[in-house]
Amino acid sequence: MNDSLILRRAGFSRRIDLSTLWRLLAALVFTAMVMLGVLSLGKVNLSPLTVVQLLWQGGDERLVFIIKQLRLPRLLLAALVGSALAVSGLILQSIIRNPLASPDLLGITSGASAAAVLYLSFFSVLLGPQYLPLAAMGGAGLAASSIYLLAWKRGASPLRLVLIGVGVSALLTALTTFMLVFSPLTTTLSAYVWLTGSVYGASWPEPRALAEWLLAIMPILVLLARLVRFQQLDDALAQGIGVRVQWLRAGLLMVSVALAGAAVAWGGAIAFVGLIAPHIAKRLVAPGFAGQAVMAALVGANLVVLADLIGRSLFLPLDLPAGIFVAVLGTPFFLYLLINQRH
Repeated sequence: MNDSLILRRAGFSRRIDLSTLWRLLAALVFTAMVMLGVLSLGKVNLSPLTVVQLLWQGGDERLVFIIKQLRLPRLLLAALVGSALAVSGLILQSIIRNPLASPDLLGITSGASAAAVLYLSFFSVLLGPQYLPLAAMGGAGLAASSIYLLAWKRGASPLRLVLIGVGVSALLTALTTFMLVFSPLTTTLSAYVWLTGSVYGASWPEPRALAEWLLAIMPILVLLARLVRFQQLDDALAQGIGVRVQWLRAGLLMVSVALAGAAVAWGGAIAFVGLIAPHIAKRLVAPGFAGQAVMAALVGANLVVLADLIGRSLFLPLDLPAGIFVAVLGTPFFLYLLINQRH
């Protein structure tokens, strides 16, 4: 029985694994159910049917406001942040060829965090909070550029990228702590919430801005997606079959930085999503970057959405950052991977 679908047009050919396609459709349905459940739960609990009616037909103005202006933008922002971090982590694990690679461990998140704390400490009063995402993305890009340049020695090998990334991450974390010590108390409290990772208080401009950024990155990711598998090969072998390894690695690294930087800019430094989601995706679908990227995006979205639901509903009247609950899951998972990779 044929388990794949072949699509051919002029200048285009693609094989689609039917098993992967059905699993992605199942994951998409599951994600939709999770999102409907998340919209239903909170300080005011509603039935899923009521939520659907409020979304499509309107009704009680107070309930419409709760769903459309409070819960829905927060839900969409959490989903977009989780998706971006997950795909960024999948790209890093592919180009580094290390299952422990993620934006958190390689300095990308640390660069965004250091730049954000610097902005909150010294520039937010003068310029306002609207430029915080720009500062975070700039910090992520600067950190990644520094790592790549420091790792360069007739090319940037995966091993050097890992070692330099861990070192730069530790340095930037120390710098962030140093700035927090000398920051005003109000700034420090805001910075700690941001560093933990939270989508609290999200309104429609935030998910719209993040969605526009991700849509701008998408064409580049699609163009490079079919070449990701060459990063799994030894550099010499890949060069021998005509692949420009360093240019491809640099391009994929920049895409990963753009995704992670944008996610951290609007959602804070939510750790471990870029580590956990790719591993779950690889277990759910067959090898192939495109299918694994879609599955990782869905898994990452569910992780952050459910973590945010726990933070805002289980500890009422408190509203705890989603990053706390992702870290609760991520820390043992990281230790499990570390033990498995000790040899």
